[in-house]
Amino acid sequence: MPTPVIIDTDPGIDDAVAIFCALAAPSLRVLGLTTVAGNIGLETTTANAGRILSLAGVDVPVIRGAAGPLARAGFAATDVHGNDGLGGVAMPDPVAAPRDGAVDWMADTLTSHPEGAVDLFTLGPLTNLAGLLERRPEAARRLRRVIAMGGAVDERGNVSPRAEFNFAADPEAAERVLAAGLPLTLIPLDVTRRVRARPADTAALRAGPRPEARAAGALIDAYFLTTRGGDSRPLHDPCVVLLAEAPQLFRCETRLLDVDTSDGPDAGALGPGPHQVTVAMGVDGAAALDLLMRRLMGQ
Repeated sequence: MPTPVIIDTDPGIDDAVAIFCALAAPSLRVLGLTTVAGNIGLETTTANAGRILSLAGVDVPVIRGAAGPLARAGFAATDVHGNDGLGGVAMPDPVAAPRDGAVDWMADTLTSHPEGAVDLFTLGPLTNLAGLLERRPEAARRLRRVIAMGGAVDERGNVSPRAEFNFAADPEAAERVLAAGLPLTLIPLDVTRRVRARPADTAALRAGPRPEARAAGALIDAYFLTTRGGDSRPLHDPCVVLLAEAPQLFRCETRLLDVDTSDGPDAGALGPGPHQVTVAMGVDGAAALDLLMRRLMGQ
């Protein structure tokens, strides 16, 4: 039977590609999308989540979550994702209005399923999960596992020399999640930068048979326009779905880590610490990209 999944997200170009992949994965059943401020403000990320579902023709709820970090001012990534969060790629309006109360919805959903049945995929800052741990810890303990895109271990960060965007956007939330002892697998930049799309890949997607494939090709092309350097672009958030579907493509190891919660430039950076975390540190990038392409094409 497919694994029930909650996707916590801040769409976001690569979030959209990840969601399309998850919706197409035969081993997964997406229960709903909870939204968080991250790549862009909460109202835009929430509207984008609805647009993604509308384009895919999937009827699951979108539930608004945290409008900002736990303890500090937020910041956006409009320079990468555009003012609309989707690189200017047009998508149909949401079919249904979003709900409010992501933490309570997550808790109620977990309580209504057997313990250890539901996965949580986090594609943005960990604010909603931290809120679940604080307000409904008994529900959080019912999770089968959490797969989170975030952090940089040995790799250079993307918002500072050591910090990655999702963790830097809410360091306190990341610290709470790592400290909670959940069945967590972290996918840092060390891996996501090795799953890369090239112009030939986006051309194939844009000529694909499904609207999701064509939209994904346009989204990744927009990523080329808003970022510089090289002939390929990393696909960060789709790695969460790919690890869930094909764990054999990833090399995971245990690390003892902590999160920098200072006010310095490396806030959100990972470093040595007391929290035992399973971290993906290697990947067969070509095979992972091939699986992503096949899912987006409906195969």
